[in-house]
Amino acid sequence: MELIDTHTHLDFPDFDTDRPALLVESRESGVREMVVLGVYRDNWQRVWELVQSDPQLHAALGLHPVYLEQHRPEDLTHLREWLARLAGHRQLCAVGEIGLDYYVQTLDRERQQALFEAQLQLAAEFELPALIHVRRSHAAVIATLKRIGLKRAGIIHAFAGSLEEAREYIKLGFKLGLGGAATWPQALRMHRVLAQLPLEAVVLETDSPDMAPAMFPGQRNSPAHLPAICAALAQVMSISRERLAEASTQNARELFGW
Repeated sequence: MELIDTHTHLDFPDFDTDRPALLVESRESGVREMVVLGVYRDNWQRVWELVQSDPQLHAALGLHPVYLEQHRPEDLTHLREWLARLAGHRQLCAVGEIGLDYYVQTLDRERQQALFEAQLQLAAEFELPALIHVRRSHAAVIATLKRIGLKRAGIIHAFAGSLEEAREYIKLGFKLGLGGAATWPQALRMHRVLAQLPLEAVVLETDSPDMAPAMFPGQRNSPAHLPAICAALAQVMSISRERLAEASTQNARELFGW
């Protein structure tokens, strides 16, 4: 069973003590390729150096809305320079993590929106997918994506919306990222949505080190947990884990052009 983890933060210090061993463990469990996402300007170099150390790691670079207070206007210029310099490199796969976060009340929504739109424009310019963070902001994200068309769409990270919202994203060409949060027994609404999602719209992710699945409560999440996440989600979707793994891996390969 071959899997792709479409959303990790393996550059975070949480992995500094055992990163090489974790990568070996993940590969042995079937997780072949992983995407490492940048979230603010100061970690892009760390992300890029990490993926350069392993041909099966891929980088996405972006300005995450949760770090809004750290971002500076010139960071967008620097992001464009990074994307231009790395254009066409096989290990640069997307712009991300970008998006809108309405859960954190202290984050200015107008500034978030401006930053989100500017990065979507970069994704369009460089013909890259966008990896999008959405928390309590589906309506605004969907409206923005309808206004700013992307040639290669992308992934809605940690999707936890309604079936109607899922259909809107799918119509726009987006894949829905499913991970640990959807495995929890209390995620009843999400379980109902999962059972109705078309397989061609699904990709798997961990969001390591965050969003640990129900099978590993309170633990650091890692790509090595992806097979267990796949099995738990497949059970909710009433399909075999092999079928979900095959579909999600194919979907990720098509999206990223691997």
